[in-house]
Amino acid sequence: MALIFPVSIAKMELLRKSMERLNIQESDLKETFVKASGNGGQNVNKVSTAVRLVHLPSGIQIQCSIYRTQALNRYKARALLCNQLAESLVIPEEMKRNKEAVRKKKRKNDQKRRSKKKYAALGNIE
Repeated sequence: MALIFPVSIAKMELLRKSMERLNIQESDLKETFVKASGNGGQNVNKVSTAVRLVHLPSGIQIQCSIYRTQALNRYKARALLCNQLAESLVIPEEMKRNKEAVRKKKRKNDQKRRSKKKYAALGNIE
């Protein structure tokens, strides 16, 4: 069953593609609705508009109460989940590249230090 949210077709298509790319399926999501907090008056106190979304394979939890409507919060929670999963996939690659860069910089500094020490020792002999 395809979910329909009150957003533009372009936004729906973008969400669908990012969920496909990250291999997120609706059956992997556990969705619960809770009452939001903060400003909003009676609507906040009476209606469960906040959405709590749990991605079961990764255990990532998202709670969204940005909008006053449940449907928009459902859409936004899925978008936030996609962003968080994409970050968790990208960060290990960046960390790996940063580690290599730090290792090269350390090696270069060590060479400089040894070189300075060598030439300082030669200068003291003369």
